[in-house]
Amino acid sequence: MPLVTTTEMFKKAYNGGYAVGAFNVNNMEIVQGITEAAGELKSPVILQVSKGARAYANHTYLVKLVEAAVQENPEIPIALHLDHGDSFELCKSCIDGGFTSVMIDMSSKPFDENVEVTRKVVEYAHAHGVVVEAELGTLEGVEDEVVVEAGKASYTRPEEVEEFVTRTGCDSLAIAIGTSHGAYKFRPEQCTRNEEGILVPPPLRFDVLEEVSKRLPGFPIVLHGSSSVPQEFVKMVNTYGGNMPDAVGIPESQLRQAATMAVCKINIDSDIRLAMTGNIRKYFAEHPEHFDPRQYLKPARQAVKDMVAHKIVNVLGSDGKI
Repeated sequence: MPLVTTTEMFKKAYNGGYAVGAFNVNNMEIVQGITEAAGELKSPVILQVSKGARAYANHTYLVKLVEAAVQENPEIPIALHLDHGDSFELCKSCIDGGFTSVMIDMSSKPFDENVEVTRKVVEYAHAHGVVVEAELGTLEGVEDEVVVEAGKASYTRPEEVEEFVTRTGCDSLAIAIGTSHGAYKFRPEQCTRNEEGILVPPPLRFDVLEEVSKRLPGFPIVLHGSSSVPQEFVKMVNTYGGNMPDAVGIPESQLRQAATMAVCKINIDSDIRLAMTGNIRKYFAEHPEHFDPRQYLKPARQAVKDMVAHKIVNVLGSDGKI
């Protein structure tokens, strides 16, 4: 099947009590690893591209890689999504360039400005058969060019969501309930430590999610910053020359709970980066004589595939849902 929008994906996910994974892509190996896992597990999947990824790999290369994945996996629904579009012009470029979904992120702006720009994107996107994700509330952390300083994050205000969705006409809404971008999602003072000395983050604000869901019944909600930063890969990175102290993510049990509620899309990026980097570092250490990129990118691609398969089955619950 050709690239699809997320409309039908989200309808099935909402009614089925699961979420669709949105995985960031930057190169061929990542695209292959994600879609091979989704294909084998019969799962819908969203491949998302950030502004930084477009700058790194070029819009055309990324679109063609995704088109190849669609051709190789004709049975599964695949959407191509712009992650964190920061202007109408960027969203328009992606809409005109073959994306089936875009996010306009004006969450750092005043409410009325967020509404105004989001509405403009929605009008253009809908006229071209593309769906739009918007955001209310801001997540702390760093993701490509998205930077929110410590202490500047804000939870979504449930009393604003009805007016926002009505005035903008957006198709899905990213909300802030305590997730955070990057591998360093929480400062040590925000956490406790378990018996092994690993940071334990504060719980997600499910009360905010529940209130938003009551005000927007049947409406798809999105969680950004939802990597779990598996400690096995943090340890692997550090063992083989890395330096990632106190990297911690969102517990998978909490993400699974969110997926059974109104959350239909869960964004995952850092976990893929960690799996790739850990395995490449390990390969270099064990095979110092090797220099062919295919030698170390092959296990890196497998690590992406294994990570995505784990997320599909144990976090998202989207296996067998095509």
